[in-house]
Amino acid sequence: MGKKDKKQVIGEEIGDDKIRLFLDVEPADATPPSLHKLIKAYRGLRVDDFERFVRFFVEAGYDLSAKDAQGHDFIALIQDQRLAEPYIEIVRTARR
Repeated sequence: MGKKDKKQVIGEEIGDDKIRLFLDVEPADATPPSLHKLIKAYRGLRVDDFERFVRFFVEAGYDLSAKDAQGHDFIALIQDQRLAEPYIEIVRTARR
């Protein structure tokens, strides 16, 4: 077993069940549940896994355009973060 084998394990895709767990997280404050789930998934998943999450999210009937009390949606909340762009693209595409 060379080093190459080990790398594949690290980069292994996580299962759908693990991704779906992000649909179960509930906000502890007034944040809309849809928005809270998106933010948690954004923080916890790599881009390709987040893309799968968004599919499940939409299938489950959650709202990609949910806004917080200040009127910010998911994109507004993360757009100034350095690595946010691919995540924003996924949400934009899914909204169409």
